[in-house]
Amino acid sequence: MPLATLLIPEIAKSAGVAYVHYLSFMLCFAALVVERRLLRPDPDRRAATAMVITDIVYGIAALALLVSGILRVLYFGQGSSFYTENPLFWWKVGLYLSVGALSLYPTVTYILWAIPLRKGELPKVSEALATRLGWIINVELVGFALVPLLATLMARGVGLPAA
Repeated sequence: MPLATLLIPEIAKSAGVAYVHYLSFMLCFAALVVERRLLRPDPDRRAATAMVITDIVYGIAALALLVSGILRVLYFGQGSSFYTENPLFWWKVGLYLSVGALSLYPTVTYILWAIPLRKGELPKVSEALATRLGWIINVELVGFALVPLLATLMARGVGLPAA
């Protein structure tokens, strides 16, 4: 296929949205891995600040993932009926939303860490809080790891009604 064919505006837009979608997914997953690796009771200033920044990256990437996913369903994918008529699509969306809902607790926690950090103090993180946050992040990672499985099955027509 000649390079000029790849530069057709519709193909470029579709590829760009798909790229943002995949990159956003990878950034979300990577941010969760970094958060999990940094998490510990009574973190030092560097680790606590890194957690707050990493969660901001996670939030921006999750928003980009959502927006690019909506754009793919409505304009740049297989056609909205391909997605909306497939129960695996709704499982994928539900899983994404569940992971997003689970992330609210850590996000609020990290926002609360920013208050003492701005005053030059360290956040108080008990062993119990670190353990609870660790479990939540672990569940988020498992949920995010299942999203591509559902996507690959869906892309192959699994779950679509028989024609």
